[in-house]
Amino acid sequence: MSLSSESAMNVAQVLTEALPYIQRFTGKTVVIKYGGNAMVDEQLKASFARDIVLMKLVGINPVVVHGGGPQIGKLLQRLGKQSQFVAGMRVTDRETMDVVEMVLGGLVNKEIVSLINRHGGNAVGLTGKDGRLIRARKLVFSAEAPEMKTSEIIDIGHVGEVEQINTAVINMVVQGGFVPVIAPIGVDDAGNSYNINADLVAGKVAEELRAEKLVLLTNTAGVLDKNEQVVTGLSAQDVDRLIADGSIYGGMLPKVRCALEAVQHGVTSAHIIDGRVQHAVLLELFTDEGVGTLIRA
Repeated sequence: MSLSSESAMNVAQVLTEALPYIQRFTGKTVVIKYGGNAMVDEQLKASFARDIVLMKLVGINPVVVHGGGPQIGKLLQRLGKQSQFVAGMRVTDRETMDVVEMVLGGLVNKEIVSLINRHGGNAVGLTGKDGRLIRARKLVFSAEAPEMKTSEIIDIGHVGEVEQINTAVINMVVQGGFVPVIAPIGVDDAGNSYNINADLVAGKVAEELRAEKLVLLTNTAGVLDKNEQVVTGLSAQDVDRLIADGSIYGGMLPKVRCALEAVQHGVTSAHIIDGRVQHAVLLELFTDEGVGTLIRA
């Protein structure tokens, strides 16, 4: 059945709007942090995979970093182990770290690789242990102890922060025509494994690769102001103002800070986008309006 003239015009308009963006980003690297609803809803999973495949086909180099907190929590619950959190970070003892590696490096990572491959792409799964991709150090977390007017060091176990990214591993995969899919597990010089926040890993990967864009998928429409309206085109000064007036708070704070740090260290732009929208990544990259918040240096 042929398209109606109106439908044909809509298709043509979409393609012509996308063309200058495709031309601008061909050969560039885009790092995408994949998480939230986009990882659990079947339609959103399929649309994400198709977005990644299309990006690769038009000459863009997508690099995927994924989370998996809810999946880790579910398996721990099935094993009868209670999850504990300090300031939003999972307390990770040795037994919990084994579960984290199994879920992130195994189940979740391979599911995403399979998803992309099933939709016509060529993905390769990696953890920070592969080729020492993510060298990590133990995260030292301190909390205020008001009664003593001092900071108290809290041991949250195998939770880490990024010390160095071995970009040679990623570049080898990309140059081979594959899409790297990275689980945020780091390793130190002694071989100890660390669970690292996926947003932070994505930001550091984007910095080290001098990526054109860092894209963080979330379960919100983007950064909202006091009137619950999406704000975009944010500078460092804009971000400071929105934090000061309470517009940016809670779980959005670390995402915004991660995005801002990335653009201050060489990434051209960062985007916090609504992962609940089908084809959110393509809409952000290839349309004038986008589906989230743009942050620039």
